[in-house]
Amino acid sequence: MGDHLPNLLTLARIALTPVFVAAFWLDMPIGRWVVLGIFLVAAITDYADGWVARRRNVESRLGQMLDPIADKLLIASALVMLVYMDDIRGWVIIPALVILAREILVSGMREFLATISVQVPVSSISKFKTVLQVVAISMLIVAPAIEHVWGWMHRAGIVTLWAAAMLTIYTGFSYVQANLSHMSGEHARPRPRAAERPL
Repeated sequence: MGDHLPNLLTLARIALTPVFVAAFWLDMPIGRWVVLGIFLVAAITDYADGWVARRRNVESRLGQMLDPIADKLLIASALVMLVYMDDIRGWVIIPALVILAREILVSGMREFLATISVQVPVSSISKFKTVLQVVAISMLIVAPAIEHVWGWMHRAGIVTLWAAAMLTIYTGFSYVQANLSHMSGEHARPRPRAAERPL
């Protein structure tokens, strides 16, 4: 089981996503604490699966494929539900759309790069971007449950979401720039030269 633990953690994150979405319909305020708890557990598995895989040296192609899918599924579901529940509205929808658009773009690029056997490691700044997204979403999830005590939580979540969106644009641009040569075919293997005719 040890060799499969990272993939099991990733699959658990995928399985938690519909539970996370359903929890939004629980009664307030306890419902939002349940939502936050599920979200944080799922987010922790994102760190745990990579840590276990590296520590045990059991990284697999299945894990490399499933991990970004699980991440994007969780973040996208959270943003959609926050918009649906009116926690994100007006101009604040813009950073949410930026984050979603970037994830779709990068997913498409990763899929293409995988077809030409190009593996793209995750940069430290991209990891920080993910942390900002998790923090912003966590604050927006719990804000309605504690607005009578910490009324600033929703505003802080919005500011953090904008910051995450700005970093998302930067990392997305950097990702495209770093892999443009692969997509344009500049790194394509040279065609073999035709055999010379004998004299």
